Amino acid sequence: MQLLNGNEVSKQIRSTIRTEVEKLTQNGQRVPHLAAILVGEDGASQTYVAAKAKDCAEVGFESTVIRLDAGISEQELLAQIESINHNPLIDGLIVQLPLPSHINTQTVTQAIDWRKDVDGFHPMNVGLMFKGLPCYLPATPMGVVLLLEHYQIDCTGKHCVVVGRSDIVGKPMSALMLQKNATVTVCHSKTQNIEAVIRSADIVIAAVGIPEYIKPNMVKQGAVVVDVGITRVADATAKSGFRLKGDVAFEPVAQQTSWITPVPGGVGPMTRVGLLLNTLRAAQQHQNKAAH
Repeated sequence: MQLLNGNEVSKQIRSTIRTEVEKLTQNGQRVPHLAAILVGEDGASQTYVAAKAKDCAEVGFESTVIRLDAGISEQELLAQIESINHNPLIDGLIVQLPLPSHINTQTVTQAIDWRKDVDGFHPMNVGLMFKGLPCYLPATPMGVVLLLEHYQIDCTGKHCVVVGRSDIVGKPMSALMLQKNATVTVCHSKTQNIEAVIRSADIVIAAVGIPEYIKPNMVKQGAVVVDVGITRVADATAKSGFRLKGDVAFEPVAQQTSWITPVPGGVGPMTRVGLLLNTLRAAQQHQNKAAH
């Protein structure tokens, strides 16, 4: 068993991004600028947004966090998005999910200019991704692919089982693995004989959000296991009062695998670096366009 170490790989990619930012400034161009909109007081969302701002500072990006009250109307939120869409000094925009229940997530996602949609959720980017055309890829699936590429894991002809069919991970992940020439099966809550299907996989990508869902009897010997899940589980013995658990029962499953991602330190750091790569690409495209 070998670790797919997201901390290590993301460190290397960050260093490359920093170098690219230095090149921009040496050429008299401005640094990439990411804006994040945070609606309400959700604890996990606040933590994520703070981490993204810290990531930006680390690679030399500018970042802006717009904090809005949970009671804001959908129209007011859309007006904020519209003003950022038209701001030439902002390259990327993310609206942190989940949103309060009175706001339609679809409407908000589609309101973001797809050329600034560095989360890769806009239907335009999703369509381009499924066609294999240049676009902003959703950060988590992109991070998984970068991790597999770094460790030279050949996906050609391999049976890849994606567990979970969310718009954010499962569906785009299946499209990207098809582009890596894997044979892809997507499992979900309605899949029959799900354990047997997962057990047939050469590569398992778990994204169900159920702690330790994948057990050793579901993984064949020598499989590659990528754990996208991350859930806070109460633990009185931990200083924080909780532990982070993935979708895979790590210790027992690791014995079966050739490669496996840890949680934390696997896919998480790669997701964060995916967002930075998209923002860098957006900045480069906006500046190239402005130069012509």
